[in-house]
Amino acid sequence: MAVKIRLRRMGAKKNPFYRIVVADSRFPRDGRFIEEIGYYDPMANPSVVKVDADKAKNWISNGAQPTDTVKVLLKKEGVL
Repeated sequence: MAVKIRLRRMGAKKNPFYRIVVADSRFPRDGRFIEEIGYYDPMANPSVVKVDADKAKNWISNGAQPTDTVKVLLKKEGVL
């Protein structure tokens, strides 16, 4: 099972809001997930990122691979 840390799109049309989730890579983007570890709101000025650092570090140490976008967000928050 390939586990990824990725964004799950929420919100209305033209007003995206993302949740940072841990999910099996075989499931669809907005489908089933294992655990929610934070959120990202790009529409706020400045954009808002909230991540549970302990959960993120735990999942990464267990082998979860963050996507490119999530990797940038985690670096910005100081998790990576």
